[in-house]
Amino acid sequence: MVTSALSPDQLSAVHELIDRIRERQLQDFGRIASDVKPDGTLITECDRWSDQQIVSGIASIAPGEGVLSEEGKTTVPSSRAYWVVDPLDGTTNFAAGIPFWAISIARFVDGRPSEVFLDVPALNQRFVALRGRGATRNDEPLTPETRSSPNSGCVSLCSRSIRVLQSKPDQPFPGKIRLFGVASLNLVSVALGQTVAALEATPKIWDLAAAWLVLDELGCPIRWLDADPAQLQPGQDVSQEGFPMLAAASWARLAKLLPWGEALVQG
Repeated sequence: MVTSALSPDQLSAVHELIDRIRERQLQDFGRIASDVKPDGTLITECDRWSDQQIVSGIASIAPGEGVLSEEGKTTVPSSRAYWVVDPLDGTTNFAAGIPFWAISIARFVDGRPSEVFLDVPALNQRFVALRGRGATRNDEPLTPETRSSPNSGCVSLCSRSIRVLQSKPDQPFPGKIRLFGVASLNLVSVALGQTVAALEATPKIWDLAAAWLVLDELGCPIRWLDADPAQLQPGQDVSQEGFPMLAAASWARLAKLLPWGEALVQG
């Protein structure tokens, strides 16, 4: 029977699972070769191992709940509750020896994230968000106040959204540009106050799933610039489907960046 929320024992089991994955990833970091997937992105044996461990772990923690994964099944499960997994978000950084990548695990119920876990092994940080119950970093609560005090004026772009700078050559871009190379952490940077907005051109559902709920719980507005991931249908193959999006620290910031987001999609 599917429950709307995970039990305390299930939550603890997910944390234990992530602990095992992060330990292996830290051991492999800087010591493993990568292959090129058909879409041109990189994958390592650590990606594959992490995916297998997460999928089997979820089967034990939440029997009967499907898994949608970047490195595994890419069709939306038919179960009311299912999991969206990116076992190693930021493989290019990981393979290049850049200590900035994440383990992203999100549980969806009725088409929206319900419990999410985003672990950054090299920084020893773990973000958790529970729908309607807030978000934490290393068990410390995150609040709108914790993100509003710093005001860097930085805007996070992905490598594909950088082309938006060419769409309005006569207008200065309204922010200092940062590219972290990890979609989930680009988005979470808004929730943390590290950036005032993030623009993602082609994120897959597993790129944005965990960050989506963190942003929601902290009141950060999101504008889907094309397809809405809340409208996914059972059996839908999302391996090639992107969900362009703009996330911001406030509605005012979102309005200021929205013309650039729309230009990105139109372009």
